[in-house]
Amino acid sequence: MQSANELSDKLLGPMKTIVGKHETAIRPLLGGGETAARAALQNDEAVRKVAVFCYPLLPGLLRLAVKEPVFVNFVMNNRERVLASLVGRE
Repeated sequence: MQSANELSDKLLGPMKTIVGKHETAIRPLLGGGETAARAALQNDEAVRKVAVFCYPLLPGLLRLAVKEPVFVNFVMNNRERVLASLVGRE
């Protein structure tokens, strides 16, 4: 069984890639611009929408290994790191 840190490391890279590629589709889920995105990071429902949007975009093998509820929980717990590029903080 993988530790939480190992799983986090394996999910962070693909998630950042997805956020980068689909930024124009993800920003509206967080309320639009950078200021709204910063505020939305505190909104669990907005972050959950982003996670649910991104899950099907993960590589197939990763989706087989990590089920959607685990992925959503990862995004919720790592929202600052995962969505940093959307709020201008890398």
